[in-house]
Amino acid sequence: MSETKRRVETAKAQAVRQRNYRRARDRALARLGNDYPNVYRTYLEEEMEADDKMGKKWLDISGNTKSITSRSR
Repeated sequence: MSETKRRVETAKAQAVRQRNYRRARDRALARLGNDYPNVYRTYLEEEMEADDKMGKKWLDISGNTKSITSRSR
């Protein structure tokens, strides 16, 4: 097997492992959200606020940017 072919096969296998991991993690998060909705919302809000402080933006389901504004006037 040539070096290029080996690299392509390795990259494919890694992509499959990563996809499977993300699917399992997403399913676990969904289950946790259903089992403990209040705790999940609290954690989600904390993460959203932390990301906002670092200047990171969140997207809602429609793809619109969702940012928290905590300015007091």
